[in-house]
Amino acid sequence: MSGAERQEQEALTSPHGDAGGARLRIGMIGLGRMGANMAERLRRAGHEVVGFDPKSEQSDATSLEDLVERLGAAGSRIAWSMVPAGGPTDETVTRLCDLMSEGDVVVDGGNSNFEDSIRSGGMLAERGVGFVDAGTSGGIWGLEYGYALMVGGEPDVVAKVWPALEALSPGEGRGLAHVGPVGAGHYTKMVHNGVEYGMMQALAEGYAVLAKSDLGIDVPAALGSWQHGSVVRSWLLDLLVRAVDDEGGIEAIAPFAADSGEGRWTIAEAIRLGVAAPVMSAALFARFVSQDPDDVEMRVVAALRKQFGGHPVHKATAEDPS
Repeated sequence: MSGAERQEQEALTSPHGDAGGARLRIGMIGLGRMGANMAERLRRAGHEVVGFDPKSEQSDATSLEDLVERLGAAGSRIAWSMVPAGGPTDETVTRLCDLMSEGDVVVDGGNSNFEDSIRSGGMLAERGVGFVDAGTSGGIWGLEYGYALMVGGEPDVVAKVWPALEALSPGEGRGLAHVGPVGAGHYTKMVHNGVEYGMMQALAEGYAVLAKSDLGIDVPAALGSWQHGSVVRSWLLDLLVRAVDDEGGIEAIAPFAADSGEGRWTIAEAIRLGVAAPVMSAALFARFVSQDPDDVEMRVVAALRKQFGGHPVHKATAEDPS
């Protein structure tokens, strides 16, 4: 793509004009699996990142106060939170509300409940501080391939952080969308995760049927045939093939897969709206039931969660002989 063609593409895909060329200074709060990789991707794109995480040796700042001070002049500061949803995010946003000034922006890129994001946005707005809720998907692979970003917030506030969003995305307008007002970003990510539950469960059930067949099917070969030309080919399928090939394979993983919360929120919202969601509901309930030691499906789901998100797995024990 030529320079002129790229500029035309950016003009078509970005609702925020030519802001994509700006270089920002961003405070990244939380340097875990996602936060550290996002900070590195931003730096590679030419943005300056000040990291803060009391549990990480990669931390640049010694406290939230120190981080905000390092971000420069009031009115142009951007603090990006990548801490766990719930209490940790609420505490971080509340403290930032006291530290930030009118014109500054707080971004929550974690897996927060959309109702919490709406509340956070309202609290910050009273101080004149902008808020962006950025639903973020990409897991441990985002550093290399970019992140899918579902962004909520007022257009003028989103415009201030748009260059960073573009840098984190796969690029050329892909995987990045301003989906609505404050709360819409995390709402969209919530539904995304509900769909993810269903897709993972379908792959897990297919794997289990193949593995338990009396025909002695070569399961890795069967999955490999699905990767090219098939209507079910997907990144999740590719990760399943990778998990099967890993040392120890599926059998080394205990049949336990945690539920992160967003699946529950999606089902609750579907019930509130009167939307039938049997696939997502069944996938969520499958994680709730007590699994027997021979359960293949939850082994597959656990393996997939490790592959795309780096989530820890429970290893099969001597009492779990399969």
